[in-house]
Amino acid sequence: KVQATHPDCSAVLYFQEQEAECLEIIRNESQTPAAPRLPGQQGCLTEWDGVSCWSAVPIGQSQAVACPNILHVFKKSKALIWRNCTESGWSFPSPPYYNACELEAIGTNNDTEAKARYFVTLKVLYTCGYSTSLAALFLAIGIFSCFRKLHCTRNSIHIHFFTSFILRGAAVFIKDTILFSDESVDHCTMSTVNCKAAIAFFQYSVLANFYWLLVEGMYLQTLLLLTFTSDKRYIWWYILIGWGVPMLTVCVWVVTRLQYDNHGCWDDYSSLYWWVIKAPILLAIFVNFLIFLNVTRMLAQKIRSPDIGKNYKQQYMRLTKSTLLLIPLFGVHYVVFALFPEHIGVDARLYFELVFGSYQGFLVALLYCFLNGEVQAEIKRNWGKWQSSMESNVFNLATQDFTA
Repeated sequence: KVQATHPDCSAVLYFQEQEAECLEIIRNESQTPAAPRLPGQQGCLTEWDGVSCWSAVPIGQSQAVACPNILHVFKKSKALIWRNCTESGWSFPSPPYYNACELEAIGTNNDTEAKARYFVTLKVLYTCGYSTSLAALFLAIGIFSCFRKLHCTRNSIHIHFFTSFILRGAAVFIKDTILFSDESVDHCTMSTVNCKAAIAFFQYSVLANFYWLLVEGMYLQTLLLLTFTSDKRYIWWYILIGWGVPMLTVCVWVVTRLQYDNHGCWDDYSSLYWWVIKAPILLAIFVNFLIFLNVTRMLAQKIRSPDIGKNYKQQYMRLTKSTLLLIPLFGVHYVVFALFPEHIGVDARLYFELVFGSYQGFLVALLYCFLNGEVQAEIKRNWGKWQSSMESNVFNLATQDFTA
């Protein structure tokens, strides 16, 4: 999920923060003993009028405030709103807010209905995608686990990688259930333990997914660099990177939010504390991209070695196939979106991360399990053994019946 706070929620949260600050000033003023005043020196106390905070002034004085500074809600305006302090209290704002502060153009009902249909379609698409991916990933893990000849470090890393995709899909469904199951809930001000836990679990699953992508790249590079070194010695380091680093990052993020920004449901990606999550993701993407380039270079060198032959067509075909396998593995396409601010290309991000991203688990299971020649050979071998066993059992039963 890479997007800023919704404009409607930005307005709600802005006014809530302004109101809280104003009420704190009023509370402090009420607790501070007022200095003795001469007759006729009474004034107007600090007041929150629902839009702005008006500081206390003596009778006869005026005060001006600017329009609320909320991006995508109010247009930038230099107009000021004035209020006078009279013997009867504060006067009405002049000019009124609705005249001085011009709202940004709001879509028509047709636009709103079109957006609603768009988001419903989007949800149906990514729900189907994650469901397909989860089914494929569970089947792939079952295949790797059931066949003893498939038990190796490479496939063990694949299982962890598949599990991170499963957690990511499950986290999306959990988050949708908690945040959007009840339409009567105000999602802008929702701040329950359940919703914060759902967001924290979602962030952990996303981080784990990125870091197991990184582990897959590190493992492949290790195989190419250290051909004759046992890969079992590195497995615990891979597990520590794939699961440990995301856990540490999310714990730091949760403590930071609890201490300094414990507002809402922690799904406001405009917060500075979002960088606690974003920076490790960008680091994993950057390192993965470097590994991708290095692995591609090493593959090109190995293919062009004298042992392979000098058939350039075959060389480039093999290199192309390897590269096509590496692109979904290392997530190089994420680099494109990482280079742009989060408010640019929101529709493209939504389609890429929700729709295309929901089918990534299925794609990975397809490439590294179902289309794996080693897996196919093992399934065929066991299928042949099972068929022979069944035929033998049928023959034995028929023989027993005949002799009886």
